[in-house]
Amino acid sequence: MGHFSSMFNGLARSFSLKKRKNSSGNGKYDGRDAVEAMAKEAKRNDLILRSSGTVNVDGSKNFASLFSRRGEKGVNQDCFIVWEEFGCQQDMTFCGIFDGHGPWGHFVSKQVRESIVSSLLCIWQESLAEASTDPDLDKKVQRFNIWKESFLKACATVDQELEHHPKIDTFYSGTTALTIVRQGEVLFIANVGDSRAVLATTCDDGNLVPVQLTVDFKPNLPQETERILQCNGRVFCLDDESGVHRLWLPDESSPGLAMSRAFGDYCVKDFGLISVPDVTQRHITSKDQFVVLATDGVWDVISNEEAVEIVSETPDRAKAAKHLVQCAVRAWKRKRRGIAVDDISAILLFFHSKHFCQHIYPVTTPK
Repeated sequence: MGHFSSMFNGLARSFSLKKRKNSSGNGKYDGRDAVEAMAKEAKRNDLILRSSGTVNVDGSKNFASLFSRRGEKGVNQDCFIVWEEFGCQQDMTFCGIFDGHGPWGHFVSKQVRESIVSSLLCIWQESLAEASTDPDLDKKVQRFNIWKESFLKACATVDQELEHHPKIDTFYSGTTALTIVRQGEVLFIANVGDSRAVLATTCDDGNLVPVQLTVDFKPNLPQETERILQCNGRVFCLDDESGVHRLWLPDESSPGLAMSRAFGDYCVKDFGLISVPDVTQRHITSKDQFVVLATDGVWDVISNEEAVEIVSETPDRAKAAKHLVQCAVRAWKRKRRGIAVDDISAILLFFHSKHFCQHIYPVTTPK
């Protein structure tokens, strides 16, 4: 019960924040207000980063490197977040990377970034409190089930709220979302869309090898195609885009989404597009070195093996995400001549980093 007790200590801190937030109001407890208060406190303590840079907290097992580069299509529609001591839990870290698309994509990705954090944390706290009343359940199974249910409910809530957002038009715009929670020595991964998480682990001969932790949800995956066709959507490639399968409305040449799961994009939500995350877990061992979270701007031109090699050969881990993104930009220009470079973003979460001191170092993103 020790692990669950530590979680309740964090819950007590969050509820105290909640009470302070509402002490002069109407007396109602608002979970999102509590999360907002926690986020502000975490920001003051250098525990949250939403821009290119590093998150390096004294005593943490993590070291995070983040970098994003605007492509050649206009405003950068990618965004991300890393939050150490997520939800006032010393052993928890939240990472999320979001790839917007469509006219309002940059607004959608940032809105989902903020709302998924608050929704997930509120729902997880509620689920944890309810689950603690059943002492007979296996704790490891129970913990995964709590996170899976929390991710599923949070994504459904965020997508529903997004549809009715008063200031963001999400009919032809949306975003992917790849999120990871590290809790102790376990990663809980939830993926909506075609961003990807790749783990670098050491094999018996001492070499680093990649382990892909997520599925790229493209419209041509058999289970995705089947769902889309059953909903009367269409999946096909354009003549000048061989191999790039897109999701289309039944009777219109739009929107042509290159992914089968996303938040927003309500024009095709009745025709096979869903925002349901694929939720998995991975136990971290001493052989696991780091995990890469990146948008498809990386994976369209860089293989899993290349990404692991690029990161592992970067002497300064603080610059590892920037180096990976720069390598992807060069690969785009070499492999896809004549095609506008996509927005490219990456988070690198290194494990076993106890010897670093606390700091967040901002990095200037090239325009």
